[in-house]
Amino acid sequence: MRGGPVSPDSPGPRTPEGTVYTHGHHESVLRSHNVRTAADSAAYLLPHLRAGMDLLDAGSGPGTITADLAEAVAPGTVTAVEATDQAMELTRRTAAERDVNVRCVVTDVHRLDLPDDSFDVVHAHQVLQHVGDPVQALREMRRVCRPGGVVAVRDADYAGFTWFPQIPELDRWLELYRRAAWANGGEPDAGRRLPAWERAAGFAEVEVSSSTWCFADAPSRAWWGGMWAERILHSAIAAQLTDTGWATRAELEAISAAWLRWTESPDGVLVIPHVEVLARG
Repeated sequence: MRGGPVSPDSPGPRTPEGTVYTHGHHESVLRSHNVRTAADSAAYLLPHLRAGMDLLDAGSGPGTITADLAEAVAPGTVTAVEATDQAMELTRRTAAERDVNVRCVVTDVHRLDLPDDSFDVVHAHQVLQHVGDPVQALREMRRVCRPGGVVAVRDADYAGFTWFPQIPELDRWLELYRRAAWANGGEPDAGRRLPAWERAAGFAEVEVSSSTWCFADAPSRAWWGGMWAERILHSAIAAQLTDTGWATRAELEAISAAWLRWTESPDGVLVIPHVEVLARG
């Protein structure tokens, strides 16, 4: 069952459609996003890219994937889209550091301020789970994609997260995260819904695959568990959960400690499933 209505004091940048980005932009959040690459987040798309393509990256975030895609299609053009100037500044910074040519546009993915038939490829990673109307967002991606082009989307599915050892506080973490995301107008279990959303948006051809992120060795556990141990205490979701009364500060501290216990377990495993779709027509 979905959580309650969005509090007017809910943290995080609010998009033009009124949804709230659940994670916010705390350093602990950016730390997780900054390590993403096209290889670990868009491998399903890479074989379809070639030099000279025009590509749109919708929801570019810190721009690490964007920069990789820009290198893959050079000398083609890459346009990055974000909903706020704050988020877009992260993309600009990475593009400058990587010395890649990325055009940055602040616009709403539900109503892209871009011409029809502008891109050979439209890409969105972990975006549709956060938007108020994913089908409308996909219609816009389809509109700006040229005939014969491809719209590539990939999203995690939180209900499918699997971990060991079983720690009750981590079950509570997942429950609270999904409640907050629903209240913010998103869909945390977006992965399984992507093919249906694509068809509803009018795509004639929908090619579906899946892949996972797996954290099972000491360095990857330390990175993921340590990151969430901070996020649950200091990022936008922490403020949302305590402001709404859905969790106490003591409960969030217990969840943080549980992530560190999981990190330290030599048997610790976390698997995050993703569904990815290449859509045409």
